[in-house]
Amino acid sequence: MQSRPLSSVSRILLVGCAVGLGASSLFGQTSTPAPAAPAEQPVSRIDVFTGYSYFAPHGTVNTQLLDGTTFSARYSSVDYGAIASVAYYFNRYFGGQVEFGAHPDGNNDGFYTIQGGPIFRYPTSEGITPFVHALAGAARVGGPNEEPFVFHRDTWGPALTVGGGLDYDLPFWNHHLALRLFQADYEYIHANFGPIPISGGRANIDAARLSTGIVWKFGNIVPPPPVQYSCSANPATVYPGDPITVTGTATNLNPKKTATYSWSGQGVTVKGDTATANVDTTGLQPASYTVTGHVSEGQKPGQFADCTANFTVKQYEPPTVSCSVNPSSVNPGDSATITATGVSPQNRPLTYSYTASAGSISGTGNTATLSTAGAPAGSVTVTANVSDDKGQTASGTCSVSVNAPAAPAPKTSTLCSITFSRDKRRPARVDNEAKACLDDVALNAQRSSDASVVVVGNATADEQNPPKKGRKHAAVAANLAAQRAVNTKDYLVKEKGIDASRIQVRTGTAGAQEVENYLVPAGASFDTDVSGTTAVDESSVKAQPRKALGAKPRHHRKS
Repeated sequence: MQSRPLSSVSRILLVGCAVGLGASSLFGQTSTPAPAAPAEQPVSRIDVFTGYSYFAPHGTVNTQLLDGTTFSARYSSVDYGAIASVAYYFNRYFGGQVEFGAHPDGNNDGFYTIQGGPIFRYPTSEGITPFVHALAGAARVGGPNEEPFVFHRDTWGPALTVGGGLDYDLPFWNHHLALRLFQADYEYIHANFGPIPISGGRANIDAARLSTGIVWKFGNIVPPPPVQYSCSANPATVYPGDPITVTGTATNLNPKKTATYSWSGQGVTVKGDTATANVDTTGLQPASYTVTGHVSEGQKPGQFADCTANFTVKQYEPPTVSCSVNPSSVNPGDSATITATGVSPQNRPLTYSYTASAGSISGTGNTATLSTAGAPAGSVTVTANVSDDKGQTASGTCSVSVNAPAAPAPKTSTLCSITFSRDKRRPARVDNEAKACLDDVALNAQRSSDASVVVVGNATADEQNPPKKGRKHAAVAANLAAQRAVNTKDYLVKEKGIDASRIQVRTGTAGAQEVENYLVPAGASFDTDVSGTTAVDESSVKAQPRKALGAKPRHHRKS
């Protein structure tokens, strides 16, 4: 008696599985697979199902006949039936369902059900949606009728249904159409046909139901966008011990939920349970590190996210130093100021020291003083040294130019003098005794090709103021000093070959019958070195021929 419902249920499930597998195979062969959908794609709001239903009841009604005997009538399966349902989903997974089933054409019975209750589904990215439901409602039961013994008129009774099924999305109407591969249900129905005899009795019916058909999908339930999380480290590059702040920025959070945050890092200490945390870099070796942040407002996919932030711990860098001098060029014995500019990338405290290749230097701060006393002419190199509290050092150099001692200014040198006291009749004539002196003057002029010669003629007071013996004699006496100088130049030019432009002719105030000769080097100033002379106007004083006494000029005969 009890093997019949179990066998019916087994038979229904086998048939349903076969139908489902056949349908999925058919559609897999005739359609192009859709690309993979995201984990949570939009799903329908309302599902309307219509289709075929097979009903296999198990139950017996015991009816007392008029002769006092009892007749047992059994229900038979209904091979042809229809089913329809409407499910409204409040969210992606849960909804409410109203279902109507009609199985009127049994051999000796018929069943109509109308029920409602919750339904649960689980949409997948492959287009397969399994579901389960639990329904409660009423059933109109007719029969069983066994002529001519009993006849049970249609009556209503309570009905309960539990079961589930599998839907397969079709690529039509933008996936708003699905095939219900199978729906397998267990139903319990209680029918009270009233008092006996003949048409009375009660029935407790266990039934298996298998359905298949088309699901029409309406509306969309769009899932919320997944939580996204990004984080950053500030600053991204530090030295050991420097603090770092990591900040996470989450989007698409549900404002009705409280998000939780957590941070972690391999080999790194991260403190904080909010969107901001602090990283302790004390003792970290120079390297790159990663901090991971996590935000969550639930355990379902899309309700949590992770992010990473990278930072780098750098090796301490040595300081740098440069120096400058003021002034950059000094005279021997003078001083110059040295200014050093040290920079520590980590702003460590710095200590300064200095050395110099010559002279002496003093100072321990960022300035020092170089004394060039005792330093030779040329360049003095100053080295500025700097060190930080980590023992790292750097050096920089600058130089001071020590000028060479100034050379003495060239001076006019005094050469020999010639006298004019022997020839009373010709007091301006350069005689033979003057040759030795003038040879020496010429030799000095030849040795110093860039020097000039100054010839200074002098005359005594008597020669400058002779007794009046006539105008001509007086004029000659007045120009005697200039004449002696002009005659001396003439000798040097004609007899010794000295360029006339190199010889200056002047008169002096020595008060002697002589000519003084001077050598003036290039760069020297004769007027500065020798005072009291006056330039001779050589256009008015002409050189006299140097002929022997008593010699007469030759007269050429006319041919």
